[in-house]
Amino acid sequence: MFRHPSDSLSQIDAELPPDTIWIDLLHPSDDEKRSVERLLKIKIPTEDSLSEIEASSRLILDHGKLYLSSPAVRLDEQGDAYLTPVGFIIGSRVLVTVRFWPLPIFDDLAKRIDTDDSLADGMCVFTALLEAMVDRGADVLEHLGATTDALSRDVFKGGLVRSTRPVRSSRRMREALQQIGVSAEKLARARDVLLGVQRIASFASEVGNDWVTPAAKKRLDSVSKDVLSLSDYETRLSDKIQLLLDAVLGFINIQQNELFKILTIVSVVGVPPTILVGIWGMNFKEMPELSWTWGYPLAWLAVIASGVLPLLWFKRRGWFD
Repeated sequence: MFRHPSDSLSQIDAELPPDTIWIDLLHPSDDEKRSVERLLKIKIPTEDSLSEIEASSRLILDHGKLYLSSPAVRLDEQGDAYLTPVGFIIGSRVLVTVRFWPLPIFDDLAKRIDTDDSLADGMCVFTALLEAMVDRGADVLEHLGATTDALSRDVFKGGLVRSTRPVRSSRRMREALQQIGVSAEKLARARDVLLGVQRIASFASEVGNDWVTPAAKKRLDSVSKDVLSLSDYETRLSDKIQLLLDAVLGFINIQQNELFKILTIVSVVGVPPTILVGIWGMNFKEMPELSWTWGYPLAWLAVIASGVLPLLWFKRRGWFD
């Protein structure tokens, strides 16, 4: 509870203190839910209801209060990122947020709330949270853009196939594919968060009651415009990641074709000597070559020539370029 000296809902009896503008419920217990529902005459949504993807479940206006939900990105103990739902319940003065994992943007705003005069009511806190989510999404897209540019230079300037050792080149290609997959996953999460922010910002600005002031509407419209600009950047980034994926897969196909070409050369070069050796290795009594004085060296010369001639033909065809 912010702008109120106590964080314990059990100390509040009949009504909420007038200086309370934000109640942040982090994985709330049933008692905490019932206390907030009693004080504010609202219904606290469950995690399952907040995770529903249809717009009718995420954007609700009920008895003059806005019930909104949007995904956010959380980090686990290993540093892996996942999406988690966040609920916003907005009234004339108090904002109630419902979340089930710690989120840094909420903690950062909580540190500002006692010193920032612009956070005058729940709608201001709600708008500040959306702005922080958009800023966080912009930082993620900028980082992905830099990572994608570096990978693009490595792919298209020959860094993946510059090594003369096929094993090392294959390892680099696997690493590039893994990096592309990680970038695509991060981009998908950022897209989901930005899309959710845009939906709830537009809905709150359009259907909010008279307590949504013109200043708040202006800030919400600014959030929507920022998300639109980031969406354009995200689309270009998605196209670039797809191009890199196609390029890496193309290099892998080229490398496989080179391997098949080598195997083809080896198999073709080995066929004529094998035929000659097979013929002269037969145990027939009447074989004219057995009585030749120079038969043995001539056989060696024929075997070597039958292997060299296909190599010369492949070289003339440009297979060794």
